[in-house]
Amino acid sequence: MERVVGTVVRGLRCPIINQGDQIEEIVVDSVLHAAEMENFQIADKDIVALTESIVARAQGNYAAIEAIAKDVQTKFGDDTIGVIFPILSRNRFANILRGIAKGAKKIVLMLSYPSDEVGNHLVSIDMLDEKGVNPWTDVLTEKQFRDYFGYLKHTFTGVDYIEYYKSLIEEFGVECEVIFSNNPKSILDYTKSVLVCDIHTRFRTKRILEANGGEKVYSLDNILAEPIDGSGYNEEYGLLGSNKSTEDKVKLFPRDCQPTVDRIQSMLQEKTGKNVEVMIYGDGAFKDPVGKIWELADPVVSPAYTAGLDGTPNEVKLKYLADNNFADLKGEELQQAISKFINEKDDDLVGAMEAQGTTPRKLTDLIGSLADLTSGSGDKGTPIVFIQGYFDNYTK
Repeated sequence: MERVVGTVVRGLRCPIINQGDQIEEIVVDSVLHAAEMENFQIADKDIVALTESIVARAQGNYAAIEAIAKDVQTKFGDDTIGVIFPILSRNRFANILRGIAKGAKKIVLMLSYPSDEVGNHLVSIDMLDEKGVNPWTDVLTEKQFRDYFGYLKHTFTGVDYIEYYKSLIEEFGVECEVIFSNNPKSILDYTKSVLVCDIHTRFRTKRILEANGGEKVYSLDNILAEPIDGSGYNEEYGLLGSNKSTEDKVKLFPRDCQPTVDRIQSMLQEKTGKNVEVMIYGDGAFKDPVGKIWELADPVVSPAYTAGLDGTPNEVKLKYLADNNFADLKGEELQQAISKFINEKDDDLVGAMEAQGTTPRKLTDLIGSLADLTSGSGDKGTPIVFIQGYFDNYTK
């Protein structure tokens, strides 16, 4: 039978996950039930992707802002704390900031500009040009920023994050000073005790601070890296990857994820006889052209995945072959020539002209982004994504 469909992606509904639930059994049962109800066959190299949120919920990996405050107080004492490079997010950072403030005496909040690390803008680049402000060299006080740019609200959330973050700190009676800079060393003019809040650039930021006089330098992955009075924790990522649960609690990134994906793969193998790949995913990586956000607020797209998802795609560009290698062919003859080329392609196409324009990203980043877009972050109720045909090509 002629095959006319390539990759198929299905968002699967499952029960609401609570602490203590057997996540592996729920995922396997949900996949098998969906296959039965929707009449599709499970095959080798299919992919089951489950969101990190349901794994963390099953683990009960939560922490109250009091736990954050206690860890911050233990590490910084009564020092003025420089809180630098946080992302602008009510979901991702507001409760973290409240916890930090609850454990502090004074905070100097240093925001990057014109945008945060993941693309949320405080001000447009055009406005910087108009005012003659250079974000790579100019350090601005809150008054200077307001004098230049006034009060600006985020495109989608309608929030003035400067005002909002400052109010969260002052809610606890903590003095707050706000400055704007993209140079980590700027904070050292205010304090030598710094909490680094950037995600993917945190190692560089810490290195610069420690090399230039920083005395107490921690990053978010150092906060709640171990339990505080029985709280949730993540030994590798701490508060990175966490988000708001309640007004006074955060859900942390899940821990010990590899046994979960391996167990799901094993259970599906036992029940179906097929070798299905499994991954846990968080934020994907894709840029919104209007709001300019990159997503990618988690420390990694996938904290755990089975072995078949390691590596990068090894694909050729069909239109390149059609326009170059086989430009003189058409119809069935062209299809046969391209199919033969694909079947005989090298195992490693890095640097090959025929591969130019294919996506040079890790498989888990690509698949995680696909799954994140499918499940969404709202009320779709599909935290499990079942993907078929992802590893197929034009010949099969």
